[in-house]
Amino acid sequence: MTSFSVPAGLTVAAAQTLVWPGDVAANVQQHVLFVQAAASAGVQLLVFPELSLMGYEPTLMARNVLAPDAPQLAPLRDAAAQHGMVLVVGTAVAAEAGQANPGIGSVVLHPDGRTELYRKHYLHDGEQQFASPGAAPAHVTELGGEPVGLAVCADITHPEHAQAARAGGAALYACSMVLSPGGYPAESALLQGYARTHGMAVLMANYGAPTGGYLCVGRSALWAPGGDLVVAAPGVGACLVVGRRSEGGVAGAWTGAVLPVPGLAP
Repeated sequence: MTSFSVPAGLTVAAAQTLVWPGDVAANVQQHVLFVQAAASAGVQLLVFPELSLMGYEPTLMARNVLAPDAPQLAPLRDAAAQHGMVLVVGTAVAAEAGQANPGIGSVVLHPDGRTELYRKHYLHDGEQQFASPGAAPAHVTELGGEPVGLAVCADITHPEHAQAARAGGAALYACSMVLSPGGYPAESALLQGYARTHGMAVLMANYGAPTGGYLCVGRSALWAPGGDLVVAAPGVGACLVVGRRSEGGVAGAWTGAVLPVPGLAP
């Protein structure tokens, strides 16, 4: 298992967003509002849903490919620097060598200007005609001083993905999702199970409005190591789901709150 330094106290949040299909500029501006609200709550790590910058619109992926240093992301890079916050945002990313389709990516924006990229490793049935899988089965890094494993939607349906993240040192499993009412019970149970089995916190960011034909259920959530639910959004709509861990490292106690995002309808 990789060794990371774990900060004493930590504040993380899931951004339960609305979305404008394929409108990167509008979605970037909404993301900035979330960052500003998160900064007011002292958030150090803010995680957005899958493909948050364009919506879960597989047919639009090829025309909305972004690199981590793309000019369109400048407002978010600036916001990360201004507020000292790590952002995990979702976008289509360029195909890897030998692949015909773009990847589904989580782009990590650090306050110091560094960027990282995780590509969704496991695809849902039907996604293969629009997207290519990433080669790495897990990505664990220090985000705000915390060892965090990143996951994108279908990744979580493969238990070996969460296991690889934990084996890589993750104390927090950050999941960018698109969850409908029909899928939420089973997949939230999986996430709670990973928190219990692997002794790591699990943060889940879901959409708060329909995207790509899915009537997303919202209910973004955080589970503490051991599986106890810390906090969850009550349903749909835009909000921040914030979790705070007290001093005491991984063993610190978690508390949570659901907060509005000024400028967005709840």
